[in-house]
Amino acid sequence: MEFTPKILALVCTYCTYTAADMAGSARMQYPATVRIIKYLCTGRIDIIHILKAFEAGADAVMVSGCEAGSCHFLEGNLRARERVEYAQKLLEEIGLGGRLEMFEVAASDAPKWVAAVKEKTQRVETLGPSPLRRGKHLHPDVVEQLENMVQS
Repeated sequence: MEFTPKILALVCTYCTYTAADMAGSARMQYPATVRIIKYLCTGRIDIIHILKAFEAGADAVMVSGCEAGSCHFLEGNLRARERVEYAQKLLEEIGLGGRLEMFEVAASDAPKWVAAVKEKTQRVETLGPSPLRRGKHLHPDVVEQLENMVQS
């Protein structure tokens, strides 16, 4: 049985979304494994958004925004990086390690977006389907523990 990953990309509107749009306009070829959710800034992404993506059946999540030092909202991408790193620790603890990653893609760098999607797709294909996608849901105690960790 062939596995096609479901990857959710949480991206900023000014840089990564623009690069993805440019890649589409230029008809650059990359896997159709990614679904994009556009944020004004990656700094608006909350850890709970990431966890809910996995709960909804995503095999992986990409967070992608402006390059360091060029955020339109000054430090939004730095806040996003901190949240991604924290969420990566949480996911590692519950057996979903390696499924969350942050990328920096400038608005004019459509080839970098294409490369990021290909790279993430290959990594997820190696990991296989998310255990949550296969119907193995988290125990309610684990969900409660994660929610408490996020709120504190």
